Amino acid sequence: MYLPPAFSHEDVASQHAFMRSCGLGTLVTNGPAGLYASHVPFLLDDEGERGVLRAHLSRGNPHWKNFDATAEALAIFSGADFYVTPEWYATKRETGKVVPTWNYIAVHAYGPLRVVDDAAWVRALVTRLTDRHEAGRDKPWAVADAPDDFIAAQLKGIVGIEIPISRLEGKWKMSQNRPAADRAGVVTGLEAEGQKAAAALVAQSDPAKGKS
Repeated sequence: MYLPPAFSHEDVASQHAFMRSCGLGTLVTNGPAGLYASHVPFLLDDEGERGVLRAHLSRGNPHWKNFDATAEALAIFSGADFYVTPEWYATKRETGKVVPTWNYIAVHAYGPLRVVDDAAWVRALVTRLTDRHEAGRDKPWAVADAPDDFIAAQLKGIVGIEIPISRLEGKWKMSQNRPAADRAGVVTGLEAEGQKAAAALVAQSDPAKGKS
């Protein structure tokens, strides 16, 4: 990932928090048939130095067979993205020397991909995934609510995967490279459009890094 110093974000705790907030990630690998990507909900466990990602794939998805086990896999998490119009910049009124841009947050997690074709392991994983995403609902559904033979049959159709994370890249592109007046204009513009969460991200990002 292209990481200008202004936007590089290396704090592992906030990278992990962002990955967990996304839930869905994009798994990318290379293999005999070339590049392949799958969109899957991940669990991130605090194991090792950088954590371990775990998920499952449909057995009918060739991805779990079509990858180079000697090369790194890549899991991409992205979100909190929005368009920034030059109309919000003070610089636009001062010199006119501005262009539009897109702000966003992204984390790339790299590591070796391992397939776990074990029914008990996969059942534990889908139980945890379900519990996580059902939490907070008035009537949370649990895997145990379905007939056991039905769940056993469903589990035969999926395989587990895990990625011990060997390296992480984080990019928080939130107008850090703009002058203070332009940043304030972006915050005001986003708030006026009802994008309060996005405005807060710009306001809270570190302008001291935005010198590129």
